[in-house]
Amino acid sequence: MSNHFLTNTTNSGMNNVTDTTVRHSAGSTAGALILCLFLPIGVSGNLLTIWSILARTRHRSITTLLILNLAFADGFLMLLMPFFIVYLLKRNWIFTLPLCKILLYLCSANMYASIFLITLMSLHRMVAVVWWKHAGVLTDRRVIIRVLIGLWILALGISVPNSVFWTTFWSEQEPKVLMCACKHPLPRDVILQHCLEILLGFLMPYGLIISSYVCILRRIRKTRFRRHIRSEKLILVIVITFGLTWLPFHTMNMVEIAGTFLPEDSQAKARLQKIWLSFRGFSSIITFISSCINPVLYTFAGKSYIKREGLAFMARLFEGSRIESMRKNRQNQRNQDQEKKEEVDHLRDRV
Repeated sequence: MSNHFLTNTTNSGMNNVTDTTVRHSAGSTAGALILCLFLPIGVSGNLLTIWSILARTRHRSITTLLILNLAFADGFLMLLMPFFIVYLLKRNWIFTLPLCKILLYLCSANMYASIFLITLMSLHRMVAVVWWKHAGVLTDRRVIIRVLIGLWILALGISVPNSVFWTTFWSEQEPKVLMCACKHPLPRDVILQHCLEILLGFLMPYGLIISSYVCILRRIRKTRFRRHIRSEKLILVIVITFGLTWLPFHTMNMVEIAGTFLPEDSQAKARLQKIWLSFRGFSSIITFISSCINPVLYTFAGKSYIKREGLAFMARLFEGSRIESMRKNRQNQRNQDQEKKEEVDHLRDRV
């Protein structure tokens, strides 16, 4: 087993493309074409989302504010993509060492910011549906801004230690090829980095997300108002899509962690290396696609507004979700009043 499997690992996904794809002409070309295909969709879609919210949405709900931050994160990542497309096409890192560290650090921060924002969306919906009486705190703009600032600081902060491993070095297989990748001095560094990614970037957030939707479903079953509002459906689809696009990446992280515990000459380690080399490049490219898929979801969710509103359809979609949410809160109040009345009538009958 070569040290390449253990030491040249990644945090953002792009380095894995370099390790498994850059050195192969067909693979690097295919990866670049895939990124080129999704680049205009991601840039234009996220810019349209940002413009719709800032310029055309008159009443911005909390969900809309979270979607705005998610679009900023995804749109910024799309602007970094041309560097990686050039890297794949040239099969050589032609930029500087600082740029290598900065770009991959920003990719890592984007991963954490995106999942944290999606988790916050789910928690907000849970509070709005389950504890809607106390949801007033979450509508305070100052509170939300503070939470978002803290979220971004956390995402940027936990990405700093990982950037220490990013560096440029000459490929052992092709001495004339300069790589921008991770160099882990010890196997335990691989375990530390990937466990941090899996725990903070996937397992803990998705645990909160799943718990939130379990609570939402239980609440809906107990009420007469069983109609899901559009924003809940949209957030649920965003959550599922993000999970599907990032699950392969974290699965490859787990494969790499497992490889560090096996003897160098074991067949099991050789099989894990084969799996890692076969799927790491694909799983890494898929993570970039996750950043351009949300505007497509907004388009499908707001298709009924397109003919009437044109490019402003997203603004009407977000405003419509806000109105539906307010209607649901009023319906929840009526349901609770009715339940109290029925309970009082039941007690009177017993007396």
